[in-house]
Amino acid sequence: MFIETETTPNPASLKFLPGQQVMPSGTREFASPEAAEASPLAQALFDTGEVVNVFFGGDFISVTAAPGVNWSTLKPQVLSILLDHYASQAPLFAPGTAAGISVPPEAEMQVEEDPADKEIIEQINDLLDERVRPAVAGDGGDIAYRGYKDGVVYLTMQGACSGCPSSTATLKHGIEGLLKHYIPEVTEVRAAG
Repeated sequence: MFIETETTPNPASLKFLPGQQVMPSGTREFASPEAAEASPLAQALFDTGEVVNVFFGGDFISVTAAPGVNWSTLKPQVLSILLDHYASQAPLFAPGTAAGISVPPEAEMQVEEDPADKEIIEQINDLLDERVRPAVAGDGGDIAYRGYKDGVVYLTMQGACSGCPSSTATLKHGIEGLLKHYIPEVTEVRAAG
């Protein structure tokens, strides 16, 4: 088995492509060792002591190194863990855990939405699904919708995009511009969480 790696705009993150499906649907982020207990693979990556975030996408895994960690020493460890996981055909998630949820329960909607905005919210989610998520996945991450209220769209960057130096610019200049262009009711995009 050969696992490709790609750099991401976040210098602390690398994207690993195992050449097969990782998540059958949705995405899953592990931002702490406690969260990683749901997945033996994520837990093994955190057990290196040098990983601060693991993100499962459709066909990739993004890993974020702790501050000060050198990828030249961490990358072989991560590749070894991934190769062992796929060679053993171990399950991605521990039995009895919630597998493919892209929004952990503690980070669901952060604003109370007005039912009258249902059509606008559908348009926002359609644009995010069609135009934004594919581009963000290309960089090793995802974007989670957190709500819409009074013209403001609340989003959270995930995976390699979380903590990326360019994530603020992506939200403010890229995504905000796109949403404002297609949906005049949108006045601003804010990072949630």
